[in-house]
Amino acid sequence: MPDADEDWLNRRYYGGDLPAEAERALHVAAANWGDPAAVDAALAEAEVLAPGHRAVLIGRYKAHFYRHELAAAAPVALACVRDSARALNLPADWRAVAPDPARFESLAAEPRFFLFALKAYGYVCVRAGNAAEGTAALAKVVDLDPQDATGTRRLLALVEAGGLPDDEDDADG
Repeated sequence: MPDADEDWLNRRYYGGDLPAEAERALHVAAANWGDPAAVDAALAEAEVLAPGHRAVLIGRYKAHFYRHELAAAAPVALACVRDSARALNLPADWRAVAPDPARFESLAAEPRFFLFALKAYGYVCVRAGNAAEGTAALAKVVDLDPQDATGTRRLLALVEAGGLPDDEDDADG
């Protein structure tokens, strides 16, 4: 592991519901970013210590996304969508979520997370070759976000026009 300050590794950044040991594992993953095996080991440890925790899911998503492992990133992004749907008392299947201006126009933290997680899911699906699924997810974000606060309309238009340029990375969230 690169030289990492113990105080940095032990800091509490993610809030009170993530066990300290799991948070440290996420910090170890970040400190070892150039070593995929070490990152994966640290993320696996975090998952054992805090199964299904959103911070761990986001760490796993980012690891796959930034290594361009988009097919592997898609199910993790979908897990984030489902986690947020549970928190919002929405249907588990994002396709069944109906527009609700009171919920999605305010873009409070949880609805915002739901929309950006769904946008990320759509993006990585398109990039991984599952254009139908990705386009449907992006279209759902546009439907739920009529003000386009997530900037998804442009991304969907690019996809529908035949694809994304190689350097397009709007769905990072």
